[in-house]
This record gives sequence, structure tokens and C-alpha cells, in this order.
Amino acid sequence: MKAKMKAKDKFDDEELEILQAWEAGTLKPVNGLKDEIKTHRAAAQATFIKDQRLNIRISSRDLKNLQARALEEGIPYQTFAASLLHKFVSGHLVNQR
Repeated sequence: MKAKMKAKDKFDDEELEILQAWEAGTLKPVNGLKDEIKTHRAAAQATFIKDQRLNIRISSRDLKNLQARALEEGIPYQTFAASLLHKFVSGHLVNQR
């Protein structure tokens, strides 16, 4: 039987801080919210525009491992590869070694 997960097990520190502020009623509206939403929406849309093609050669072993990891994530391997590249070039890919 699954144990009930606590909030601290589901969220990182920043998310917990936001949750606590929400529950305490201390969150304040953002000035210029419509402009903020517009800016973030444009950035998100630009992130997903696929207007270039990249052809690479990799080893069969690496391709099989990439496909296996993508399957674990539940997404097509090409989408997974593009996501990895995006995370790397944007500085969000973390080395866990």
C-alpha cells in the first residue's frame, strides 16, 4: 500500500515557499500582470518553434539508450533528444556525477 505523500516530498524548496505563502494569504498581485503574461507566453512559444533541422550520426548503443530513456519518459526519442539539447544550451542540464 502506498504511503500518503507529504507536501515536502512532492515539491522543491521554492514550490514549498510559494505554497506556504498561498496558504498564508501573503501573495500579492504583480503590477503589469498582463504584460508579464504576454512576455512569458511569447518566450514559451519561441522555445517550441522548430524551424531548423539537425542531422547527426551517433553510435547504435547511444541511440538504443536514448530510445530507452525516451520510452521511460513516455515521449518520442526525437522529442527527448531535442529536449536534452535545449536544456544543455540553455544551461538547465544538470550533471549528477
